[in-house]
Amino acid sequence: MNKIIDLQLWQLLAAYLFILILLVILKLRKIPREKETLIASIRMTLQLVIVGYLLMYIFKHPNPFVTVLIVLLMEGFAIYNIYKRVKNDISRALKKVIALSMIVGTFISLLFFDFVVIHFSPWYDPRYFIPIAGMIIGNSMTGITLGVNTLIESMKVQKDSVESALMLGATPKEATKQIVNHAFDSAILPQINSMVGTGIVFLPGMMTGQILSGISPVVAIEYQIIILLGIAGAVSLTVMIFTQLGYKTFFNKRCQLVDGQEIV
Repeated sequence: MNKIIDLQLWQLLAAYLFILILLVILKLRKIPREKETLIASIRMTLQLVIVGYLLMYIFKHPNPFVTVLIVLLMEGFAIYNIYKRVKNDISRALKKVIALSMIVGTFISLLFFDFVVIHFSPWYDPRYFIPIAGMIIGNSMTGITLGVNTLIESMKVQKDSVESALMLGATPKEATKQIVNHAFDSAILPQINSMVGTGIVFLPGMMTGQILSGISPVVAIEYQIIILLGIAGAVSLTVMIFTQLGYKTFFNKRCQLVDGQEIV
């Protein structure tokens, strides 16, 4: 097996040349993103360094309570991030649906991975549990965000159509069927496109990292396949739960559209 290349500090610093090139391009094009790009680069570096040392300690001292706590913190941050990334104001009821969808969908997917697909032992092994949870939660967060934005925007644009359908005797579920389907489709489309291009157009980050670390490409491919399939399933499940519950928050108990910020 090939020797793993241990990167030196100067090699890590050399990689930041790409950020300098980006900053120069932004400056020349007069695009006001220099500060945002610089802050993002610094924040990314600090976060990864902190997480790296934290994971080293956790891997050496595995504990089920610590592992679950970290996953819950990741879950909480992801839910908060969804709230911040939604373009419109959202009601308290819709926030609850978002949180419920994320928690239920991601944990079902994670536990399925744990006890069925990979079946690592012990079940809380942080070397497997935390990275897999991160990929599932991160991609589900992106999917839910797309679904929320599409659902809210479609309810705004098609408000008159929904009200007309209600007046003709349609139920809220029937009146919003196309909107819900469109939100679901928008949320899972990036994941489908990612799977289509994997292996030919690009090599995913996890697979590339494993190969660079000296793992056999065949083993890396096996893990990448189950991860991609697991992520697709997790995103589909979380978005499905959200769309099936989310549209209900736009209606009152009398099946009437509510007057809220999300559809005004």
